[in-house]
Amino acid sequence: MSKNTEAIKIGSAYVGVVVGAGFSTGQEVLKFFTNYGTYSYLAILISGLMLAFFGREITKIGQGLDADSHESAINYLFGEKFGKVIDYVLVFFLYAISVIMLAGAGSAFNESFGVPIWLGSLIMMILVIITLMMDFNKIVNALGLVTPFLITVVTIIAIYFFFNGDLSFSEVNSHIDTEKQPSKLWWWDGILYGGLAFSTAFSMLTAIGGDSSRKVIAGRGGTIGGIILLILLLMVNSGLLAELDKVKDSPIPSLVLGRMIHPLLSIVLSIIMLTVIYNTIVGLMYSFVARFTEPYSKKYIMLLVGTMLVGYFLSFIGFIDLVGKLYPAMGYIGILLCLGIFVKYVVRKSKGKKHIA
Repeated sequence: MSKNTEAIKIGSAYVGVVVGAGFSTGQEVLKFFTNYGTYSYLAILISGLMLAFFGREITKIGQGLDADSHESAINYLFGEKFGKVIDYVLVFFLYAISVIMLAGAGSAFNESFGVPIWLGSLIMMILVIITLMMDFNKIVNALGLVTPFLITVVTIIAIYFFFNGDLSFSEVNSHIDTEKQPSKLWWWDGILYGGLAFSTAFSMLTAIGGDSSRKVIAGRGGTIGGIILLILLLMVNSGLLAELDKVKDSPIPSLVLGRMIHPLLSIVLSIIMLTVIYNTIVGLMYSFVARFTEPYSKKYIMLLVGTMLVGYFLSFIGFIDLVGKLYPAMGYIGILLCLGIFVKYVVRKSKGKKHIA
């Protein structure tokens, strides 16, 4: 495998983990960015730069530590005592977001194809369990597989509404819903979303970095993934802004945009939406189960099946309720991880060191 091919594979897996139910449905973008109107682009720039820089750094750290889970990276960043606290908090949220994604899968199946919510979540659970019994390279390949299709559909939607959107740039601010703004500060929500998205990918990126052939390739892959995420955020936001009056109250805004262009596009988008939800659960659950067991061992399989079954029943709490309660808290965990990485980066550079120590 060439250097660039490996780096693109890492970047695609990074995107595949981050763009779960909230992103693909448009809910995350609407909540954290679009409802700031014209300031949304500046908030997205903050998030995108965070995702590119910290994605680059954590994959390099993972490669330097030869990591197969996030434990060694967290101990490196925070020390063993405080690191253990961060470790267990992160593990809890990884599992919690997996439950949110299962709930999102049930909602997406129901909204798109009329499948009962319980059956949609069950189908997703079975697919995830089967995938996580494969070897690690196959998991990474699965994570990156849908990324080109997602980029293509999002690009079509963004370009279409750039030229055909009902709202002009000057009209956007009159339709924003301040009640959907997490902190009411556009720059802070840009940071908060950067932390949320990065924390979602942190564990998987550490393991992907540990599996990569060279540190420079690992870092390049993290950077590529961050830049792709920045571009996707900008495009989704542009489409939502252009039709904000129509999508601001929708549970799945991106599906509304797809239907406005053509019914066939909405079907394609629904399939992609379910695939990226699948990607996110696979990435998060691998990180969760690998933290406590040897991958693919008997204990690994037992913990995987057991926690997925528990998660399936917890998912009936509801997608929207789970997102509202857990996403902002996960953002703060991500900010803490970013601070740890940044401090280590500054210390390392001040000592003139090229490698982690």
